[in-house]
Amino acid sequence: MPPLNILISGAGIAGSALAFWLSKLGHDVTVVERFPSLRATGLQVDLRGHGIEVMRRMGLEPAFRSKAAPERGLQVVDKSGKRRAYFPANKSGQGLQSFTSDFEIMRGDLCRLLHDAAKELGAKYVFGTAAESFTENGSAVEVRFTNGKMDRFDLWVGADGQGSHTRKMMRGPDTADAFYPLGDYVAYFTIPQPIQQGEEYIATMYMAPGGRGVMTRRHSPHAIQVYLGCKTYVEPLKSVRRGDIEGEKKALAAIYQGAGWRMEEILKAMVEGADNYYGERLGLVKLESWSHGRVALVGDAAYCPSAKTGMGTTAGLVGAYVLAGEIGRHCGQSDRGDASGKLDGEAASGLRAALEAYERKFQPFMHQVQKGIKADEEGDWDMMPSTPFAIAVMNWALGVVAFLRLNVLGEWLLRENVKGWDLPKYEEMLGSE
Repeated sequence: MPPLNILISGAGIAGSALAFWLSKLGHDVTVVERFPSLRATGLQVDLRGHGIEVMRRMGLEPAFRSKAAPERGLQVVDKSGKRRAYFPANKSGQGLQSFTSDFEIMRGDLCRLLHDAAKELGAKYVFGTAAESFTENGSAVEVRFTNGKMDRFDLWVGADGQGSHTRKMMRGPDTADAFYPLGDYVAYFTIPQPIQQGEEYIATMYMAPGGRGVMTRRHSPHAIQVYLGCKTYVEPLKSVRRGDIEGEKKALAAIYQGAGWRMEEILKAMVEGADNYYGERLGLVKLESWSHGRVALVGDAAYCPSAKTGMGTTAGLVGAYVLAGEIGRHCGQSDRGDASGKLDGEAASGLRAALEAYERKFQPFMHQVQKGIKADEEGDWDMMPSTPFAIAVMNWALGVVAFLRLNVLGEWLLRENVKGWDLPKYEEMLGSE
């Protein structure tokens, strides 16, 4: 069959992973990104479970390992800095990962790996533009871009994050968005801090009264990452306009004042610097369907599980693999003819079947990952402590399970253990391996 002409909005992890697999199938893939260059920013991410296997099937494990963050585990400390529990990374290659995965990497490094691999297979990247509107006539989807250009595609896939413009356009202006806020705010940034003699590459978590939490992670000998988490409805954060970075910094400085541990120096560094500060209001994206006509969604745009699950990167990578695999299975591989942007009846039917199979195969995976995270559902995150007594009890309990070498974080909180779901093997993409 001639190659499909496919547009992907978003050059992040899910978008480039999908571009990789579709290009490997021989299709003509264009990735548009509204930013003027690849957004190789962000802090540490990881791969878990099936995400690790997908990365291996892409042939990227050696490159991934060469860029991997050196974190060895997670410690929990009290307000004086005393260690109360320690959970090492699972380096055995067996069983579930702990909080620190055996596959940790900075988001920017992973974005570059996927982008370069997709480009090598022929994917085309266009930066500084985005889809502005579209029309669908049954035989193709015609997209108008913000740079004034128009083009026709057989399929348009939105991989543009939890605030996806593609999703909003696909669902229409009269349909409520499928993003469900969780009431949590997380700030991410790095601060310069040379490594001290004897210091280990481990993450440190501290819980303060009032639902305040902080975590630091060392990824280089020159700087550490900082994560601050609190509720979105507390003052003064509640009154800050979204996107007002300086306002958010000042609000967090007030909220965390007197929180204990190392907060004074962290807040000072945040207010006076932290040029890469990014604040996120956590939420889920839940949809009954991830496609409509010739428009589909992948990654956070379709099923953002939030940072609470530890599965956002893995879900994006696995979802892209399944979507591409079903396209390969139902539409076949390209014979590298000319992409016309117009499919015959048989090919169009195959594309519809592929999108239906993508949802049928991958929705059970995401149902398990997202279960119990919403505020109106029963879940583990409702039990996080906020009083000094409750925090002391939690620290003691974590110390016990760490002593007994129980993987409480991997088993109870993170959503890696997706039961009864097997990663499909698509011979169209993988051959006989």
